[in-house]
Amino acid sequence: MTTAGNEKSDKLKTAKDDDFFEWYNDIVIKANLCDNRYPIKGMNVWTPYGWKLMRQIDAFIRREMDATDHEEVCFPLLIPETEFKKEKDHIKGFDEEVYWVTHAGLNPLDIRLVVRPTSETAMYPMFSLWVRSHQDLPLKIFQIVNTFRYETKQTRAFMRVREIHFFESHTCHADREDAERQVKQDIEIVDAVCRELCIPHSFFIRTDWDKFPGAFYTVGIDTIMPDGRTLQIGSAHYYSTNFSKPYNITYEKENGEHEYVHQTTLGMTERLLGAVVGIHGDNSGLVLPPAIAPVQAVIIPIFKKDNEAEVMQVCRAAEAALASAGIRAKLDDSDGRPGAKFYVWELKGVPLRLEIGGKDIENGVATFARRDTGAKGTVELESIGQGVRMMLDIIASDMMKSAEEKQKGFIDDFSDMSAESIPEGRIVRIGWCGSPECGHKFEDKYDMKILGTPYRPEEWKGRCVCCGKEGCGPAYAARTL
Repeated sequence: MTTAGNEKSDKLKTAKDDDFFEWYNDIVIKANLCDNRYPIKGMNVWTPYGWKLMRQIDAFIRREMDATDHEEVCFPLLIPETEFKKEKDHIKGFDEEVYWVTHAGLNPLDIRLVVRPTSETAMYPMFSLWVRSHQDLPLKIFQIVNTFRYETKQTRAFMRVREIHFFESHTCHADREDAERQVKQDIEIVDAVCRELCIPHSFFIRTDWDKFPGAFYTVGIDTIMPDGRTLQIGSAHYYSTNFSKPYNITYEKENGEHEYVHQTTLGMTERLLGAVVGIHGDNSGLVLPPAIAPVQAVIIPIFKKDNEAEVMQVCRAAEAALASAGIRAKLDDSDGRPGAKFYVWELKGVPLRLEIGGKDIENGVATFARRDTGAKGTVELESIGQGVRMMLDIIASDMMKSAEEKQKGFIDDFSDMSAESIPEGRIVRIGWCGSPECGHKFEDKYDMKILGTPYRPEEWKGRCVCCGKEGCGPAYAARTL
């Protein structure tokens, strides 16, 4: 049974365009995606509806991992300080973010333990035992676990939290060439996952001062929120031998020589769900991509006293037909007016609403309403599974196209450092020579972050926006969440 809810108490307080952050915080609670009343700031409780969404996202990640020969593991939560400190740049990067365990009961520990912020330093001592020869390569594993970082900025569900639902893959390779093939594959994996979520995204090779601690280079994965700020939803890293040397991860070549492995990682978090909420939601609530919606089609019976039995019988048959077609369908047979039910399911973001009443039955159809556009039409009851599947595919395609068009509208080319400021909500493409001096000069003047240079090459002819050097490539800069 589904309760229709109270329209007044569930109504969103703020319009999305008026105050994105206030709207976002409100919709997360009203749609019951999580409960932020747990007595540790930034550690929220996953409620059933939000957890169903996250589990569906995890399922897409696992699908891509299985298809690319990664194997799932689960490593311990705690990491000895001795292992955590082996890569100096890595520990320096996490100095202010980690949680420490110092006691077991009342007894001080001889060696402090780190609560996992990410798993390089947990996994790599084991990799040095698992990798022995060239026949053990490539080693490709992943896990989906919780990580913990002391977020000092204002926390926000799914975007900035202290307990993070985290996916991470870790690989070992014989040489740089094979490792960089893995980075390319990681980019394809992200494309596939984001396609299911209808999330437009870009890949940028991060600046040296913004790369992951210990990485040789980092590819940041960014999307744009409705306020024009970017949200990093993941990252891929090529480590070279920066971790294999301190952790002594070597393999024996066919000629008997020993070499350090080259390593990569790919990481994504619950920010994927935050991006779905922010990009697609509207002033009536969530708008969910069909692929992750816990309920893809909700059936609302419209009856009078004299035809209730007939309408309900047809609705139950339609629900069964949709289920047989592999569609996650729900018949809302709860008490309450149809209008109240419409409101609740709109808030929850169900992609397709099906209304079945006496006239619909006479005509052999169900009336549908799309959540993304509000467009209405009919689908034949006789072929309802096929018709709804087609509509869900159209909805997903249209949601992606609409989001891509909106995000392109935020980007401007910028070439004049004499400008006093760059307006809020704008992302700029600039010419950049690549020097830290010019990069910092631009960031400091405009209070923006250089996201990096495109991982996928773009045509560009121009000068560095700061020093005027010719033949520079493009870089993108934004204000970030």
